[in-house]
Amino acid sequence: MQHHPENEAQYKGLVVNEGVENLPKVNPYTVFRRKKRVLPAEDYVRGILSGDITLLSQAVTLVESSLESDQAVAQKVIEQCLPYSGKSVRVGITGVPGAGKSTFIEALGTRLCEQGKHLAVLAIDPSSERSKGSILGDKTRMNELSTAANAFIRPSPSAGSLGGVARKTRETIVLCEAAGFDTILIETVGVGQSETAAHSMVDFFLLLQVTGTGDELQGIKRGIMEMADGIAINKCDGSNVERAQAAKVSFKNALALFPPTESGWKPYAETCSSVEKTGIDKVWQMVEDYVSFAKGNGYFVRRRTEQSKYWMYETINERLLNGFYRHPVMEQLIRDAENKVLKDQISSFVAAHELLDTYARFEHK
Repeated sequence: MQHHPENEAQYKGLVVNEGVENLPKVNPYTVFRRKKRVLPAEDYVRGILSGDITLLSQAVTLVESSLESDQAVAQKVIEQCLPYSGKSVRVGITGVPGAGKSTFIEALGTRLCEQGKHLAVLAIDPSSERSKGSILGDKTRMNELSTAANAFIRPSPSAGSLGGVARKTRETIVLCEAAGFDTILIETVGVGQSETAAHSMVDFFLLLQVTGTGDELQGIKRGIMEMADGIAINKCDGSNVERAQAAKVSFKNALALFPPTESGWKPYAETCSSVEKTGIDKVWQMVEDYVSFAKGNGYFVRRRTEQSKYWMYETINERLLNGFYRHPVMEQLIRDAENKVLKDQISSFVAAHELLDTYARFEHK
């Protein structure tokens, strides 16, 4: 042991511990978790069809993985689950930040679970560019709903790729439907093109609005209002009731000026309070009325078919982009071309054409 002069008699009241020699470099109490073994696709399918949430979650993780080996298994699972999908009602929910989307989804989801429905809540959630983590973190904000036995909540961070997370969300829908979930709610972050992505995979697109932010109609882009099949004015409680009712009239007048929808449905607005849980049933009745209307005139099936075609092309585009940017030779050529563009040695258009022509030659070999 090392001698500490501070412990000598002349230094009364001062004691220095001897300490511990040869401390381990690693905390002996640390528990190292091995990566879970990837099961055969058939095992995941069998578990999903039997309603095993654990295997469903593991399959969704494979869908979200960027590893080619995981993607190969995930695509087999999706292919085998596809015949058992398509029997749910898919609802997209968007709105300006602060509209109370998560609180609304928890109130609506809890109500649907009480009615005996099996609910899956997914999120088109572009992740943080800094940490690559999920921005929304829905499970931490839906405490009541996350404990419901017949509810499944799954945020999907995209690591910066909106197209990637949208495709993964759509594939997750297939797995959830095969697992027996009859109602799918898809939340968007509400700040960009995620609304368009959500609209391309849902049956009913709900716009959540809130009053007290100035001119209510200026708080939302016209394009998003045109996509909406219905509007729910949230936070209709306390001193905000009159403003919410006034906003309902304003939206009704605005919607009347829009051209007729492709489905023939006439969108309208309802007021609700996620906190007081009032008006929630009227909003869901709007969804059910729309589904009955769209199925009655054949638009429901026609839209699902159009969406499948859309996602076929989106998958092709994503595969081509990934192949181009991740090609081992192209990565260096892209950097070289970028430097030439920055030095004005070549135009950006010529550089792009040369890179694409080079990539095409690689693919044809």
